[in-house]
Amino acid sequence: MNSNWKRISQLLVFGVILAVTPVLAWANGGDQGSNVPAAGSDTYIAQKVGHELVMLPYYNVFDNLEYRVNGYNVELFGQVTNPVLKSDAENVVKHVEGVEHVTNNIEVLPLSTMDWRIRRAEYRAVFGHGSLYRYAMGANPSIHIIVDNGHVTLVGAVANEMDKNLANIQANSVPGVFSVTNDLQVAG
Repeated sequence: MNSNWKRISQLLVFGVILAVTPVLAWANGGDQGSNVPAAGSDTYIAQKVGHELVMLPYYNVFDNLEYRVNGYNVELFGQVTNPVLKSDAENVVKHVEGVEHVTNNIEVLPLSTMDWRIRRAEYRAVFGHGSLYRYAMGANPSIHIIVDNGHVTLVGAVANEMDKNLANIQANSVPGVFSVTNDLQVAG
């Protein structure tokens, strides 16, 4: 019985500490040491814009959405396969806290059965390779394949120079491609 009371008293002390800690943090200035950027700052706007863009429902491995933040202004650019994605990107960015103006320079890629054939073949060639498969994982793959009138551009990030070169070799192996531009960045 004595051990039960000891355990109960320890839990009570722990509960009091948990209850008092937020109050003490608030009294000492709250989030002064926090890494959360202030709303309206360039860093805050850039983080929110990036998050909103990757959360768009029609954004996929064949699209490339990029942005630049300059104060309270955001410039969108890149390439998309679906015209709705261009307007959706602009609409979500307009509603980010602190954004005053959005310039939409996103290019809508032409509808082409040849380009869609190349996209599918590029996807199989790049992500079908054993060591590159991991870059296709998740809702937002780290390698994006842009096909514009038979010209392929690889954008995104890979872990090392070998993966960048391997993706380039795989992309160049697809028949019917006019050119491959490897704009992959090596992380780190």
